[in-house]
Order: sequence, then structure tokens, then C-alpha cells
Amino acid sequence: MFTMREYVLAESLEQAYSLLTKGKANSILGGLLWMKMGNKAIGTGIDLSNLGLNKIEENDEEFKIGCMTTLRDIETNESLNKYFNNILKESVENIVGVQFRNSATIGGSIYSRFGFSDILTALLALDTKVEMYKGGIISLEDFCNMPYEKDILVNIIIKKNNCKSAYLTHRKSKTDFPVLAVAVSNSENGWKISVGGRPIKAELAYKAQSALSNNPTNEEIQTALDLVASELVYGTNMRGTKEYRELLAKVLVKRCIEKIIGGTSYAN
Repeated sequence: MFTMREYVLAESLEQAYSLLTKGKANSILGGLLWMKMGNKAIGTGIDLSNLGLNKIEENDEEFKIGCMTTLRDIETNESLNKYFNNILKESVENIVGVQFRNSATIGGSIYSRFGFSDILTALLALDTKVEMYKGGIISLEDFCNMPYEKDILVNIIIKKNNCKSAYLTHRKSKTDFPVLAVAVSNSENGWKISVGGRPIKAELAYKAQSALSNNPTNEEIQTALDLVASELVYGTNMRGTKEYRELLAKVLVKRCIEKIIGGTSYAN
């Protein structure tokens, strides 16, 4: 269980940032769900829940998801899920249970860049950016590769690019962490293949996705599958071996591509 010396309900992002950077042990508070499983000693805990950052907004060009939006809000948002073929709904619906998803925030999930994160895997396959309070708007790919810094993730921004997308995961049990998670999308800008739960954090398979044309042949798909297994790093833990994950990646990526190009349906 974590400890916290002081709790502050922030009145503005500027106040929250000022408090965050005053001490090394100061932290932004999300849903506190994974944090309570550790032994972290927090100096000042900063709560953003009074700043109206729990909304999903839509315009003609993008969806903007506030950092305090819960995973359950994302799971049940009809417009968001209709546009992206339910990829976000399917990426969160097996995370523990409804009570958990009613508390877990998208900001905490993405900022932490957990290796087991389903939602990070799904968002990486879309045209996604993050808005940082001081760092500005950057691509999710760049954010994933950055070191952890004292900043506040304010919004998740997903561009509307008429993509088709699919998400699949393999778990030992319905609410367990994923053995492997895969998200694939196809738009006018080409394919994106995101693989997470390796158990390393999600990453794009750039060589594999570049091997696919807009209407890929069987040969192109097989090349992409071989590259998915070889270009990314897979590890071994209690849920699966490196070799098992490499095989799973090829199977799940192929099924996602088939869902996109042929309408084939696979259940998680």
C-alpha cells in the first residue's frame, strides 16, 4: 500500500504543475488502482478531478479524451467506438471488471506506459497524439519512447482518418493481464501494427506494416507476419515464453488483418 503525506485537489493545471515539480515524490493521482498495489511513498498527491478533464469531445477532425476520463467511459461511448470499429471498447472490456474500469483513468493508463496495457496497444495503432501541459502535442509513438518527465498528460487526441481497425488479445483467463495484445489499422496513410504485452510495452512493427499494400496479397501478409515475429523483442514471464509470444503475434496479427480486409470476426 502506498503512503501519501499531503493531498491537494487542484484548482488549475498551473497549480497542479507547480505542485508536481516542487518535489521528486509528488505525483498526479489517477484512479490509484495500480498505485495501491505498490509501496510508493508519495509526498503531495495531486487530484485533477475538479478540472473538467473527464470528457470525450468530438469534432469533424478528431476525438479529444480528457486525462481523467475513465476506461468505462471509453468502453461505453457509442460515437468513439462506432468510428473506430470498437477497437477501444474491445481493448478495455476485459480489464479486471466494471468497477475497476469505472475508476481507472485513461491519463494514468497512458502516462504509465505499462507493458501489459491493452489501451496503449490499441491507441498506438490509431493516429493518436498526447497533449502534455508543458511538452505540448506530440505523437503517441514519440511519447512512448520518451523518458519519464515531470509533466501532466492533459488530453488524448485521436485523428479521424477513416481507418478500419481491429484488436485481439490472448489471455489465460478473461480478466488476467494479456499474454499478448495486438491492434492493427488501415487508412489512406497505410497500415499500423501495434503489439503489446510482450511483456514489454506496446510498440509499432514498422517493417511489418510497411510490407503491406492497401489490398495485401497472401505473400505480403506472410512477409508481414514473419517480420512481426523477428523485428520486435519478445520476452518470457509467468504467462508465456518468448517463443510462444512470437507465434501468437503472427496468429493475432493475421486475424486482425483478415478482420479488416474481409470482415472475418474473431472473439477475444
